[in-house]
Amino acid sequence: MEYSTFGRHVAVDTWGVAFDKLNNAEWLQSQLVEAAEASGACVLSVQSKQFEPQGATVLVLLSESPLSIHTYPEKGLPGFDCYTCGETVDPQVAIGYLVEGLQPEKAHAKKLIRGVGEITVAEAEMKTAALAAK
Repeated sequence: MEYSTFGRHVAVDTWGVAFDKLNNAEWLQSQLVEAAEASGACVLSVQSKQFEPQGATVLVLLSESPLSIHTYPEKGLPGFDCYTCGETVDPQVAIGYLVEGLQPEKAHAKKLIRGVGEITVAEAEMKTAALAAK
């Protein structure tokens, strides 16, 4: 069986997110797992770290690649990204799910097209799971 090397990698910075959301590794972990499942990805494992005095990192290992977030609650900034291989899982759905849950004042996203030659940078759409199902 031949596997596709095509992949999409969406990277996002959002601003103006509530401190309590960004400083709660357990809540973030549940959000990332739900986002991965909403996008159709297969979750293999999850690791998270709550930092002191604040901040958290969560990594969700997917069959299709990773979904991760690192937060700076004192600045209202989470940086997160999702990279998926193949064409069956859309990382923009996972990202859209996270943006909906975090409710930022601003969001900036880029999509990298990888695995087909030179990396191409494009504007990312933050799709919701409901839109993706249509």
